[in-house]
Order: sequence, then C-alpha cells, then structure tokens
Amino acid sequence: QVQLVESGGGLVQPGGSLRLSCAASGSISRIKSMAWYRQVPGKQRELIAHIPSGGSTNYADSVKGRFTIFRDNARNTVYLQMASLKPEDTAVYYCNADWETLLGGVKGSWGQGTQVTVSS
Repeated sequence: QVQLVESGGGLVQPGGSLRLSCAASGSISRIKSMAWYRQVPGKQRELIAHIPSGGSTNYADSVKGRFTIFRDNARNTVYLQMASLKPEDTAVYYCNADWETLLGGVKGSWGQGTQVTVSS
C-alpha cells in the first residue's frame, strides 16, 4: 500500500505563487509514477502534471509553463510549484501515485486533497 499526505494549499492573489507537497509512505519502491490532479465542483478531476519514476514530466496545456512537478527522493515527496496563478486555477488539488502490487497489477492511491484559492 502507498499512503499520500498533501500540504501547502491556501489563498493566494492572482499572479502569485504556491508550492504543494505530497509525502508518500508505505511501499515507496513500488511507485511507478506520481501526478497532481485538480477538481472544481461539478467537473471531472483533471490531470495537470505527471512525473514517472524514470522519464520526462508531462503537463496539461492549461498549466504548461507555469507549474512544475518535481520530486525529492530523499524525502519521498513530490512537489507542485505553481507560479503566475490565475483565478481559474482555484480548485482542490489531489496527489496521486500509481504503484505495482505484489501480483504485478497496478493500483492508484490518492491524497486527501488540498484547497487552492486564487483571489484578490
């Protein structure tokens, strides 16, 4: 099992920056990739940034050039650095990890979500 705990959300003004953290615990060595999603009421959860265990990062067009996903393996933590924030970035942000089970399947774990509000 993999457990995820997010932190770092809050209220920020348009144009501001914020960094979200996602600390992983449990079967760390089985993680294949991690990602950040976000969701607003009435809409589907949206994948915005993805970082595989080996390979390049990927971003949704809506955040490309403004958000950066990166990891600190020593702390088992993945971050989402957000810059040039816009009101439309307001959402609940979720961390996700895809990990390999003992039987060779893949499961997903989610964090509890952290609210980001961009408003003046």
